[in-house]
Amino acid sequence: MKNDPAPNPNLDAMLAAQRIAFAPVMFQVARVMRNRGVLKALQRAGRSGRTAAEVAQDTGLSAYAAKTLLEASLSFGLVESAGARERYTITRVGLIVENDRMTRVNMDFIHDVCYEGMRHLDEAIDGGKPAGLKVFGEWPTVYEALPELPPRVRESWFAFDHLYSDSAFPEALPVVFERRPRTLLDIGGNTGRWAIQCCTHDPDVRVTILDLPGQLEDARVNVQERGLLGRIMGTPIDFLDHGQAFPTGFDAIWMSQFLVCFSEADIVQILRRARAAMGDETVLWILDTFWDRQTNEVAVHCLHGSSLYFTCLANGNSRMYSAADIKRCVEEAGLTIDAEIDDLGLAHTLLRCRRRDVPGR
Repeated sequence: MKNDPAPNPNLDAMLAAQRIAFAPVMFQVARVMRNRGVLKALQRAGRSGRTAAEVAQDTGLSAYAAKTLLEASLSFGLVESAGARERYTITRVGLIVENDRMTRVNMDFIHDVCYEGMRHLDEAIDGGKPAGLKVFGEWPTVYEALPELPPRVRESWFAFDHLYSDSAFPEALPVVFERRPRTLLDIGGNTGRWAIQCCTHDPDVRVTILDLPGQLEDARVNVQERGLLGRIMGTPIDFLDHGQAFPTGFDAIWMSQFLVCFSEADIVQILRRARAAMGDETVLWILDTFWDRQTNEVAVHCLHGSSLYFTCLANGNSRMYSAADIKRCVEEAGLTIDAEIDDLGLAHTLLRCRRRDVPGR
């Protein structure tokens, strides 16, 4: 292509389109540059940079591999090169790929959990089933699969899940415990991280985790390690069996990054079951990442990118919802939202819900 220094919207659009076309290659180059120590070597070199031969010595890569990766990374924005000596320096993008925790976790999640399965996106869209999950085995959803996934896949899945929820928990705890609930139902409590933090925050609260049997076993191990079996218990349930009632008698009900795991129709049914379990004073808390509540393009991009994981690998029928979607489901379930708090952690919103039929609400 001819290089044109003048502004050229068509050329800009063509370049953006080719970045999409070569995105899988760009992703794998960035991952290998990070994992094989190339970015680290360039970061250590600073502004003086390194030649391809020096990078090969630093990393143990062949001269061919080092030069091929570095040259490709020029177009992919990871490195720069100036002068006749072909010395490569790391860019800001390269520094983020090397050092930023969120970027590392996102890349590992995409590579280990999503990469192979996303080849089946067409099938998932047509069938409404997580067609990509079959690269790991035969399960109806990823949630039944979690206990049996390969260790590296499980590690990357949980790192992704925990990165976002963990960032919001410290800010959510004082809000939830402002009125000192004595009992809390943690719906979809997964590995028990929220339940454990609740018991650490308040020495008198008791928590019941409601989840699939496999997840409850993971939670039990974590709870036992912290000596909290007397205050945290688990109750197994199939969330998609809407005939199974939720346990009652709790001051607070908690759902963190939970509703995104279900279709809108199932969300309404789950919220109705939660409503049926609520007393007059029970508060339902919903903590989630809503793409329409984000204040920067990075967060929106991450959420939209994550959405297709649900389509292709998780369940085939959910996505990263907007707050407007969830609020509509809340209303349809007979609940009302009486408080909303944005900007918790990396990207979360906390919704406080009550039964709409309670006098004075």
